Amino acid sequence: MTGGIDPIRRVSILGAGRVGTALARTLVDAGYQVTLAGSGDPEAVEMIAAFTAPGARARWARDATSDADLVVLALPLHRLPSLDPTILADRVVVDAMNYWPPVDGIIARFEGARHGTSIEVRDVLGLDRLVKTFNHTGYHDLEPDRRERGHPDRLGMAVAGDDADDVAAVVEVVERIGYDAVALQRLEFGRLIQPGGAIFGARPTADDIRRTLRPLIQRAA
Repeated sequence: MTGGIDPIRRVSILGAGRVGTALARTLVDAGYQVTLAGSGDPEAVEMIAAFTAPGARARWARDATSDADLVVLALPLHRLPSLDPTILADRVVVDAMNYWPPVDGIIARFEGARHGTSIEVRDVLGLDRLVKTFNHTGYHDLEPDRRERGHPDRLGMAVAGDDADDVAAVVEVVERIGYDAVALQRLEFGRLIQPGGAIFGARPTADDIRRTLRPLIQRAA
């Protein structure tokens, strides 16, 4: 890729639930080195990974992120305060999370997040390099919906972030796993792809995403 940072090779996923393991399988299949960290001992996560994400290595979160080029947050939002933000310093971080009150409970900060929940995630963790993606498709669709480049049925995936180089790096990952990426060059546009947003759960093509979001983005500009 061209741009200001090196290509992504090593990906750490924080969260070993259904979203995290689906992402791990997809990324391993695309040739990435993947580490997976859950809330418990890596030995327990290793047993889960052996069945649900073969090829991914289980490690403690600090170890998993120590040499990662990209860190994906795939944990329930109510667990966010338990995450040590220092392990994310200087990393490109993807927010693949959604706010689900039935799971997370009512969290006032996210209830009133008019600029999008990713803005709140960024501020809670004090992150400089946050990108929003992977969240607007279901974990159960992520793998079967993949298609090679140029396939007529290839779907799109939006990638929102403030830093053009970080967005470009994540766009490359999205393209490599089997989707046409659509870059949205402001993190706050992540609100358009979260629950209740215009394309959430819709399984759109890249053209669908552009056509649907363009007027909303122009209105916000």
